Amino acid sequence: MNLLKGQLKSCSGLAKDRVVLTCGIISLAAFVAARALLPEEGRHDQRAKTEAAQIMERAIAAVREHCISHGMQFDDALDPNHTGLVGLEYSEITTTVGSLEAKRTTTNPNMAGVVLQLLEEAGVLPGDTMAVGCSASFPALMIATLAASKAVGVHPVMILSLGASSFGATRDDFTLLDIYGVLKNSGIVDISPAGVSLGGAKDVGQEYEAEMKARLVEKIRLSGFRFLNQADLQRNVSERMAIYLGSAGNRRVAAFVNIGGNYANLGASPLVLKLNTGVNALVSIPAARESHGVVFAMAERHIAVIHLLHIKGLALKYGLPWDPFPLPKAGDGTLQARSTLSIGLGIVASVYFSVTVLIFVLHRKTFFRTLS
Repeated sequence: MNLLKGQLKSCSGLAKDRVVLTCGIISLAAFVAARALLPEEGRHDQRAKTEAAQIMERAIAAVREHCISHGMQFDDALDPNHTGLVGLEYSEITTTVGSLEAKRTTTNPNMAGVVLQLLEEAGVLPGDTMAVGCSASFPALMIATLAASKAVGVHPVMILSLGASSFGATRDDFTLLDIYGVLKNSGIVDISPAGVSLGGAKDVGQEYEAEMKARLVEKIRLSGFRFLNQADLQRNVSERMAIYLGSAGNRRVAAFVNIGGNYANLGASPLVLKLNTGVNALVSIPAARESHGVVFAMAERHIAVIHLLHIKGLALKYGLPWDPFPLPKAGDGTLQARSTLSIGLGIVASVYFSVTVLIFVLHRKTFFRTLS
């Protein structure tokens, strides 16, 4: 009898060992699957994103110092972080209503890390060219985009427009072109804009007062940069596309980054309202070609569109604080992109837990018999 009990116990021990071995194999398979599904930002360190944020931090410091040295006063009610990147609510070059909180949110240096993340999601690689259409509504996003491109080794071809929504680069004595000049003189960027337009209605400042329009035209002329002044949408788009594609040389144009709501970039089709904040790999193309903006011209060439306009959704998706004071330091916080890969990790975890519980339920008698 004792011998029989010993044999049963031995068999139970062997069964238990097999169960433990099975659980070990399943655990190893789950680990391998999780590693395969882990998003890039989880597999690699954050050095590139932190570097981009540090570049943006230095750029903001340079703009701040320029404002101080030129006697520009900071309005604590509008720009409590003294970035110099939050303008007046209304001015002679204000084109539309904008959100003050959104403008201040974009001045977070870690916004550059978000832009770099978007470039990765769009498949942009070091050495590629990215086309950038930047209105003056979000001067901080211009800096974030330039910082991200510098950190990852991407060549930006940027066209500026000087019209701005409320609280953007709305000061006529410190336009987006002037801010770009500060960055260039400070050594933050080493490239020049590929073109500059007046922005506003029809991208030619139709709503500007004649005197203001003349002053802006003179400012562009003195800069020496190419002046884009075409009211016809399709001619404007064609000119911009020629600049972007022609400036790329042998490099691939991997993405178009749209910042703000410039007329030539977005076009006149209501389909532009269907663009998602962030990366748009697939874009619905309007049937009416005369309504196409640059975003649609790029999409027709299967070039990814990165749309930077609805800031609250962007901040929520990537875990950036809304309207921060004081500004976070470069590298503070983590990106919290919700991707299908992250969903895959959740599925792996759920399957692993379910299978483990099922094995325990099926073999619980073996465990209890062995213990007894």
